[in-house]
Amino acid sequence: MTAVGPLDAMFLLGETREQAMHVGGLMLFELPEGARDQVFPDGTRDYVSRLYDEIVRDQTVNPLFTRRVRHRALDLGYWSWDQDRDIDLEYHVRLSGLARPGRYRELFELTSRLHGTLLDRHRPLWEMHLIEGVQGRRFAVYSKIHHSMIDGVTALKWMQNTLTPDPTLAGMPATYSLPDAGLAGKPESPVDESAATGFGAGLPTAAELFSAVGRLPGEAGKAVGGVGRLLADVAGLSPVGLRSALRVLQHEHSSVAFQAPQTVFNQPITGARRFAAQSWPMERLEKVRAMTGATLNDVMLAMCSGALRNYLIDLRALPEKGLTAMVPVSLRSADGNGAGGGNSLATLIADLATDEFDPERRIRRIMESTTYGKSVLSQLSPLQNLMIGALGLGSAGPAAVIPGLAGRTTPPYNLVISNIPGPSESPLYWNRSRLLGTYPASIVLNGQALNISVTSYDHQLHFGLVGCRRTVPHLQRLLAHLETSLTDLELL
Repeated sequence: MTAVGPLDAMFLLGETREQAMHVGGLMLFELPEGARDQVFPDGTRDYVSRLYDEIVRDQTVNPLFTRRVRHRALDLGYWSWDQDRDIDLEYHVRLSGLARPGRYRELFELTSRLHGTLLDRHRPLWEMHLIEGVQGRRFAVYSKIHHSMIDGVTALKWMQNTLTPDPTLAGMPATYSLPDAGLAGKPESPVDESAATGFGAGLPTAAELFSAVGRLPGEAGKAVGGVGRLLADVAGLSPVGLRSALRVLQHEHSSVAFQAPQTVFNQPITGARRFAAQSWPMERLEKVRAMTGATLNDVMLAMCSGALRNYLIDLRALPEKGLTAMVPVSLRSADGNGAGGGNSLATLIADLATDEFDPERRIRRIMESTTYGKSVLSQLSPLQNLMIGALGLGSAGPAAVIPGLAGRTTPPYNLVISNIPGPSESPLYWNRSRLLGTYPASIVLNGQALNISVTSYDHQLHFGLVGCRRTVPHLQRLLAHLETSLTDLELL
């Protein structure tokens, strides 16, 4: 029996029927050549059914995926992990079929329902769904796992570790049967709250933090030096401590930090979800980047900005003030070294400039906002980045846990937009099936009803949008608005 870490326990304590705390992802595959079926002429059912039988039969389950949570009087009120000695793989791994014609519309509708249901706390907190019958000789895999078990970045790495560049390799394992080596470098209670979920995106992990303040094992002098740097970092926030830390947050973007307008995204949520996804060629965004001098992340934010503006105009709900987003930023230099010691990532609040009609002025404002924010964060130490980021992310918490607060107070930001680097190799395969796209499915909170997560793979950016089904109506329209927004940027 292992105690649940304090950060992991927060995700368990914060979960309600309306506010599920699992992260997920949808992977779209193309059937291998020669796959046949006795039922459907497109070859889907026979292949996927046999694949399902293979991955639930005689699989060795990694101990991480056999852990279930316990909260008993015997544990004096503390959460703990217990091993399920008789895990039922046929419960956790499920086979589903789409109704004809099996379009993406039907696939996303099924994914929406799966993502909106809570995981059973009497069992290990994860599920994997093989989905057959996708139009065009395709099938999908939707997976979800509770944030208390694993952070989103590690979950994405686990999924990538099941893939291979070899199109002939069969008999590959499912995520839950990967060896322990798949978790190399993951702390037992992660500090990084995962760019895949959009919460804590870019915060240093515990390993990075210990590296930043000095490795404690070893010579006593090094240990003392590490502690000294730790104390200096804490003191360096300012002589007045917490008040100064909040001031740093406000000065990241003096015109937008913690001054976001009220929008439809910052209202109470229900337990139902809607999921939408689409891919765009990286080449199109690279052309905009070359024309404007922006970073690729700035172009992605400008895409989202224009889409959000048009979406809110359709709803007659565009505020006069520009929306803001919490986003991860990279502080790595061109030679790969992280700014400020061992830390190479941080979080900031970006001005999305949705009040600006002209797309060129809009992207310029975004560039100014992110450039200034990164310049401020680059002057902080790794520990200071961790503390400042935690304060910024924590500011969204009150509306999520206090009934009736969402929609009645000024939101710290309007939504979270995460850009997570995907696998560098492409194309990739799983059991001879080519991976076509991978789409993150993230967490939304009370008062933060929309999340946009993006990852890269095979020269494309793959957008995964998750929203409250009632609070964010017609979520799929954002996909068309993203295309329109990118087209507008290409015409600059």
